[in-house]
This record gives sequence, structure tokens and C-alpha cells, in this order.
Amino acid sequence: QMQLVESGGGLVQAGGSLRLSCAASGRAFRSYTMGWFRQALGKEREFVGFITGLGGSTYYADSVKGRCTISRDNAKNTVYLQMNSLKPEETAVYYCAAAGPYYSGSYYYASSYGYWGQGTQVTVSS
Repeated sequence: QMQLVESGGGLVQAGGSLRLSCAASGRAFRSYTMGWFRQALGKEREFVGFITGLGGSTYYADSVKGRCTISRDNAKNTVYLQMNSLKPEETAVYYCAAAGPYYSGSYYYASSYGYWGQGTQVTVSS
């Protein structure tokens, strides 16, 4: 079992930056792939990026590539999403998610993740 708690959301002006954090429980955190997704009001949940366990490779949606960075601190059981040059259309609830170490599918899809946080609201004003 793993529990995830996001923090760091808030109101930011367009062009600004935010760093979201996701604190995880569980002793096997370092072996989990951690993903970030977002969901705007009335829209489907959207992939933002993920970071693999152990090796820590990162992959991003084209819409955020170059502006977002995902990192993890395995000693703190925490994963981060640094977002720069934010746009109003990126206003959404941001979720972190965890996929177990034995999963062999694609981490680009929400259905690949078995554990989810409650989400944190990010509002980007124009």
C-alpha cells in the first residue's frame, strides 16, 4: 500500500513558476515509477510526465517539455514537479500517482497507476 499527498499548489500569474511536491508512504518508494497528471474543470485527466524508479529517467508530455522538471528524493520519499512559464490554460488540479515496480505497461496512461494522491489546485491567472 502507498499513500500520496500533494502540496505546493496555489495561485500564480502567467509566466510564473510553482514547485509541487508529493510525499509518499511506503518502504519501496524508490522502486516505484511516479507520474504527474492534471485535470482541468470539465476535461479529462491529462498526462504531464513521469520519473522511473531506481534509474530516475524522466519523460514529459510535449505540452510541458522544456518548462517542467520532475525529480525525486528517495531519502525523503518525495517526488517534485517544477513548473516554469505557466500558462492560464494549465489551470487544473494536479495529481501525483505511483505505479508498482513490477508493472510492465506504458506509464503515459492514468490507468497504469494504482495509487493516487488527492490532488492540489494550480490556478494560473492571465
